[in-house]
Amino acid sequence: MSLIRPFRGLRPAPGRAAEIIAPPYDVMNVAEARAMVEGRPLSFLHVSRPEVDLPTDTDPYADAVYAQGAQNLRRMIAAGTLRQDDAACYYAYRLVMDGREQTGLVLAASVPAYDENLIRRHEFTRPDKENDRVRHIDTSNAQTGPVFLVHRATAALDGVLARASQGASTADVVADGGVRHTLWVIDAAADIAAISAAVEALGVLYIADGHHRSAAASRVAAQRGGPADAEHQYFLAVSFPHDQVKILDYNRLLTDLNGLDEVAFRERVAEHFEIEPLSGEARPAALNTFGMYLAGQWYALRLKPGRVPNDPVGRLDVSLLHQYLIEPVLGVSDPRRDKRIDFVGGIRGLGELKRRVDSGEMAVAFALYATSLEDLMAVADAGQVMPPKSTWFEPKLADGMVSHLLD
Repeated sequence: MSLIRPFRGLRPAPGRAAEIIAPPYDVMNVAEARAMVEGRPLSFLHVSRPEVDLPTDTDPYADAVYAQGAQNLRRMIAAGTLRQDDAACYYAYRLVMDGREQTGLVLAASVPAYDENLIRRHEFTRPDKENDRVRHIDTSNAQTGPVFLVHRATAALDGVLARASQGASTADVVADGGVRHTLWVIDAAADIAAISAAVEALGVLYIADGHHRSAAASRVAAQRGGPADAEHQYFLAVSFPHDQVKILDYNRLLTDLNGLDEVAFRERVAEHFEIEPLSGEARPAALNTFGMYLAGQWYALRLKPGRVPNDPVGRLDVSLLHQYLIEPVLGVSDPRRDKRIDFVGGIRGLGELKRRVDSGEMAVAFALYATSLEDLMAVADAGQVMPPKSTWFEPKLADGMVSHLLD
């Protein structure tokens, strides 16, 4: 069973990428999406968030939304603003953010390999979000948002990508937020063969972000059936070497102290954590340490000895904070459904935690040390799942840079 193969990518016509590429469909609400498309008739949000073209009271899961997205995609293809490559290719995709770069491989990933856990996942999916992606893929007959994969760094693959990215790019855009997106086509037969061999030698790939997209692709493939080499038996993905990818912290806020006053709450926290008040922000610098913001004061928390289990999920800082503080002290047993807890990606900084507590919206905030790629892969290799909101990846891949048509 092959893990990947090249494919005939659907890409912006020369010189049009800046007008087309857009942030992932799920990083903004509909009001933000409507604002983003103002004055941008070619924005890929017309495909990925097509409710922007319908009345404001439209149900985002209405049949008309998916039909509108498919129509917009066909219109862009007919107008020549999106063009499909004549032959199957791979692509090198480089992201540069704050001076840090990562170069990945755009590929078609095997659905059977995903089903057999050779493309490994580390989190559960939500049925509503998965159903949404199934309908979007099936109606548009395309995968328009790539799954973010990671692979263990290998010199063979790094070498081909480095060589490919020295030539002329096919798209080079500095998008909103200052992130630079650059794409190169890899169409030489020798390079395609070398890439395929290098990835197959790895044996496994790992999903970093995009669990709903990959799960939806699997469901569409099962519904359609057909030959093993059909386009719908593969899904759009970009895989990056693990030593180039950075996971940011994913922090927690609680609306209340579960009936405790501040003194009683700190006493309960002290049962399992050493507490030290700080004059500035309490940004964790090591595993098993946490920042806490409470009543205008930052505290450094350090988990007391003897409390870290030897299993890939239990030893995660997100698990330890939940086990020793969030559940027993604050009474949140199910962070997926409990409305008293919220999550903030580290891209917003600790200032966002302070702001939301100071405003009275939240009662307490916790800053975490970022999960490592090694921990993510260890959880996936063990066939387990991480707690919700364990990883935040930046920068994000752009929708519209390369899409995958299913026929």
